[in-house]
Amino acid sequence: METREWILKRNCSIAPRQLAWVFAILCAVSLTVALAFTIHGAWTILVFSVIELLAVGIAFLVYARHVTDREYLVLEDDSLTVEVTQAGKASRIKLDLRRARIEFPGARRTLVGLESAGTRVEVGRFMSEWKRREFARELERELSERASVLAKF
Repeated sequence: METREWILKRNCSIAPRQLAWVFAILCAVSLTVALAFTIHGAWTILVFSVIELLAVGIAFLVYARHVTDREYLVLEDDSLTVEVTQAGKASRIKLDLRRARIEFPGARRTLVGLESAGTRVEVGRFMSEWKRREFARELERELSERASVLAKF
């Protein structure tokens, strides 16, 4: 039986390396202007420029830390493996297909729940509400097909 994979990740418009270049250019321009004002006696401009760049740098670090967040699902012959990566920390859960069940998102902003033998994981953080429901239906369809094949054996 073939393996089926889903990769659910953030829709990020800029990669961390590109973000570093943007920040370097921003620092160069801002500090050049601040130094020009400092030479003419307005030293407080330099202080506020450094504070501004620190705040922007912190915001960029928070963004860059979460840019690689993702959910990776692999449907194999008899198991569903879910790997969730958030802020550089990965967790992997393997669910038995014979006992697996899907909990559809009911209320707004609820995630797709996957449960098997007392182990529960939620996926769909990076999808819109209607995409989550569509994904849950697709996953349920795949699971029921696999379950019917496994029941024959």
